[in-house]
Amino acid sequence: MANTDVRDSGGGAPEGDGEASLHAFAVQLRRLNGEINRLVHGFAHGQGLHPTDVQALSVILDAPTPLTPGRLREHLGLTSGAVTACLDRLERAGHITRSRESRDRRVVHIRYADAGRAAARSSFMPLAEATDGARRRFSGEELAIALRFLAAVNEELGDRRAPGR
Repeated sequence: MANTDVRDSGGGAPEGDGEASLHAFAVQLRRLNGEINRLVHGFAHGQGLHPTDVQALSVILDAPTPLTPGRLREHLGLTSGAVTACLDRLERAGHITRSRESRDRRVVHIRYADAGRAAARSSFMPLAEATDGARRRFSGEELAIALRFLAAVNEELGDRRAPGR
């Protein structure tokens, strides 16, 4: 079982500091990112995809409405050609479908395919299981606070652009 005491995990708050330090959060967020990247790279390799393709799948999965290639390009910060190549790989691998559903036949909608969901679900089961195991260690109130924190970090990051983009 992993240690959840940040003071003992190589990045905690200094002794006597009542609040967790920014450094402690940075360490834990980097560790989480590294573990998720390990799963992403394994899934990408097993599916014959690039890690960027898996990032695109995440965006498609989390979108409240079907995405267009243009909106996906904006979100990922890629060129049109790179998005087209990514979508071609994802479609060939059975992860997405592209369709023209509106009156404007130029508009393409991207959807996550059922077969793609099944493949992702099985590959990312360790993440789901680890999340569930960690979630059980906390009260509903603590989880609500943790979820608000993660949403706030994502919002802050979403408001910033990476250098050169």
